[in-house]
Amino acid sequence: MKLFKNHIRNIRGISFIEIMVALALTGIITTAIMRLYVTQHRNYMVQDDITDMQQNVRSSIDEISRNLRMAGYDIPDDMEPIEAHNTNPDTIVITFHDDGCDTYLSASMPQPSAELKCGTELDCFYGGQWVYIYEADSAIGEWFMISHVQNSSKHLQHRTMQLSRKYGANALIFGIVRVKYYIDNTTDPEHPKLMRQLFGQTPQVFAENISDLQFNYVTKSGSVEDVPSLIDNIREVQVSVVGHSNNPEYDDLGQETIRNRSFQTSIYMRNIGN
Repeated sequence: MKLFKNHIRNIRGISFIEIMVALALTGIITTAIMRLYVTQHRNYMVQDDITDMQQNVRSSIDEISRNLRMAGYDIPDDMEPIEAHNTNPDTIVITFHDDGCDTYLSASMPQPSAELKCGTELDCFYGGQWVYIYEADSAIGEWFMISHVQNSSKHLQHRTMQLSRKYGANALIFGIVRVKYYIDNTTDPEHPKLMRQLFGQTPQVFAENISDLQFNYVTKSGSVEDVPSLIDNIREVQVSVVGHSNNPEYDDLGQETIRNRSFQTSIYMRNIGN
């Protein structure tokens, strides 16, 4: 028993100083780990933001370039393939025929509100679609919206709107793509958007954080114009799209910075002035 009591008295506890030292070391290690985590997380967020920015800019310029290559393809004579607006950021309207989507009237219209009797299958047409009817002899045409497609009888209806005139047999009906691109920098100035609007439809956001859109038009003579004086003289369109990061970054001094990416391309007009 005496030996056991002596053993108990010889066991030392942890002093207050040792506890404080242990806590200090734990705090230092924990702080270092947290700083490393925050730094790594911040770097990940920056890289993710840069990736999104590059994808937005790249997809924007690819979309516009693809439609510019089609500008003017098989459209009626009374249509302009390109409408250019030097609005800074610029605005452009591109028009082309949706290949394979067309028909013609097999009979004259008795009145402007009459349904349209067509001479071909109507598989590519659908209710709610905006199309263009054009009479080549008079060079007159107009847009209208299809309300219903009767595939079996090959009839197109336009109950929601009356045409301005009666069109004769063989008048053409085109599935025309008329798309407008512009920058919306007023709804949310810190996060401007590239907007895409099809004729007769509500504008839709195509890409986020697109801050600038610029077009230059190279003519037959080699001159470069902001707005072409004659559309048929366009031989090339130079496109520039600028995007910026979704979130600001801060340097060691707390200064806010925004990353920007700019992509450029040049499109040869194969359907204009030929």
